[in-house]
Amino acid sequence: MPTDPQRVLIVADRAVIDGVARDATAILAIDGAIAAIDTPTALAADPRAAGATLIDWRGRAIIPGTVNAHNHSFQSLLRGIGDDLPFLEWRDRALYRYSPRLGADDLHTAGLFAFGEMLLHGVTTVCDFFYLNSQANDHASAVIESAQRLGMRIVMARCFYDWDGAPAAYRETIPQAVANFEGLHARYHDRDRALVSVQPAPHSQHGATPAMIEAGAGCARDAGVPWHIHLAEEQYQVEQSLARFGTRPYHAVAQLDVDLARAIVVHACWFDEGERAAMAERQSALAYCPGSNMFLGDGITDVVDLRRRGVRVGLGTDGGCSNNRVSVLDEMRACALLQKVARTDGQAIGAEDCFAMGTAAGGEILGLPVGRIAVGYRCDLVALDLSDPSLWPEQALEKNVVYALSSRAITDVVVDGEVVVRDRHLTRVAQDEIHRRVRTVTSSWTR
Repeated sequence: MPTDPQRVLIVADRAVIDGVARDATAILAIDGAIAAIDTPTALAADPRAAGATLIDWRGRAIIPGTVNAHNHSFQSLLRGIGDDLPFLEWRDRALYRYSPRLGADDLHTAGLFAFGEMLLHGVTTVCDFFYLNSQANDHASAVIESAQRLGMRIVMARCFYDWDGAPAAYRETIPQAVANFEGLHARYHDRDRALVSVQPAPHSQHGATPAMIEAGAGCARDAGVPWHIHLAEEQYQVEQSLARFGTRPYHAVAQLDVDLARAIVVHACWFDEGERAAMAERQSALAYCPGSNMFLGDGITDVVDLRRRGVRVGLGTDGGCSNNRVSVLDEMRACALLQKVARTDGQAIGAEDCFAMGTAAGGEILGLPVGRIAVGYRCDLVALDLSDPSLWPEQALEKNVVYALSSRAITDVVVDGEVVVRDRHLTRVAQDEIHRRVRTVTSSWTR
C-alpha cells in the first residue's frame, strides 16, 4: 500500500536564496524534495502543509546545504601526521605509510569522522574520491554506509587505479575495476532521492594508464554519470605529461577515447591558457580545492579565467590531511581571497560567485538536484544563528556568510528533509562513538 508523504515545514527569519537574502521565509518539503517556498503566513495556509512536521528556525537564517565536490574521507584519520612536508614526502610518509593498514571497519570509522565533521560545518553532499578498494567493493561499501548512518548525501567516486608504484590496496586490473564499478553502481545508485550516487574516477595520469582512464570514462558513459580525474595539481605532473605523452595534461587526456563533457577535473593548478580554452570548448567541469592547494603549496588555479570562459566550477576540501579542514564555507572564503591576491585585484571575484560554487554549481557538476533552495531540489538546508556576531550587521548577510561566518553559527542541518544536526550535535550517531572509534584506529600511529 502507498504510504502517506512525509511533509516538513521549515520556518526561519531569513534565507539566502540564489545568493539573495530574504526576510521571513518558509519552506515546505514533501518526501525530501522542496515543494514550495513562501512567507510563513502563506505556507501555513497552503493545503499541502496540513499535518506537516514543523521545524522552527526562528532567530536563524537558512542557506542551502553546501556541496563538497572533492574529498578523500579516509585521509581525515591521517590529519596532522604529514603536515608541512613537501608533496611527495607527505605522500610517502602519510598516505602510503598508513592507508594500506585500513580495513573495512576502519574506513567506516573514517567516513563517520570525515562526514560527521562536514555535517557540523554545513556540508550536506560530499563526493568521496575513494581509492583504497583492495580489488573489491567492501571498503567502498563501508564508506557509503557511514554516510547513510549519518544521513548525509554521498557521491562515491570509485577510483580506477593501476600504477604499480602505489600500494597494492590502490591497484586493480582494468577488468577488475570495470566489474567492481558496475557492481557498486548497481547496488547503491539511488536515482530517485539521489542520496547515493556512484561515479567512476580514473585517478590521474600517473595513477591510471591511458587504457584505465578510457575504461573509467567508458563506465561513466554507460552509466550516464560524470567521471573524475586529478590533473596538473603539481608542476612536476605537467613535466611528466610532456615527457610521457608529448603534450600537457588536459591535451593528453583529450587525445584518448573519452567524453570530456562528462569529466570533472580536480585541481588544474598548472593548466595553461590553451588547456583552459580546451576545457571550456570540451565542456569539462572543475572541482577546485583552494585550501588544499595552499596547504600543499601546489599552485593557484586560474578560476577567474575558467569561469569567464564558461567552465562550471565547484568547490572541494580535498582530504583531511591535505587541508585539515572539511568546511566548504571555508573554501568559499579561501577561493575569493586566493583569486584576489593572485591577480592583485580585490574585485577579481565576488562573494556571491564563491557561494554559488560551493552550493548550486557543486550540485550541477555532480549531476544532482542539490545546492539550491528551489522547488524540485532536494531539501538540504543549513541554519545559521543570527545572534552570532560573525553574521552582523544582518543587512550584509550574503557577504558575511562567505567572508565572516564562524562555524559556531551553524546550529542545525537538514538533509532530504530530515534533521541530521540539531543544536550543534549529530542526531543519528553519537559524537562520543566516533571519537572512540578514531582513537582506537589511530592510537598507535606516530608522525
